[in-house]
Amino acid sequence: MATAASREGKVFIGGVLIKASREVKLGEQVSVRRNGITREWEVMDLPRSRVGANLVDNYIKEVTSKEELSKMEAMRMERRGAPKMKGRPTKRNRRDWNKWMR
Repeated sequence: MATAASREGKVFIGGVLIKASREVKLGEQVSVRRNGITREWEVMDLPRSRVGANLVDNYIKEVTSKEELSKMEAMRMERRGAPKMKGRPTKRNRRDWNKWMR
């Protein structure tokens, strides 16, 4: 996913667009644009080897602005009320969806 995001031009380090092969250094600020929101992290430490996703928080600090976080929360709350569908929508699903969109 990270490689795809960098190919699409959504990953920046220090405000500069990067390639997927770029190595991250201590103290750098990594920005990722996704779904209209830019999230930012500062690299606090580098692991000696690969680590699982749940351990990444030990090596970074989130520095995303409060405006971006509030935008993200608003989008999350907006999606919560959306009707859930599996597969192709039925006539009833479509009606529910249209009611929700009004």
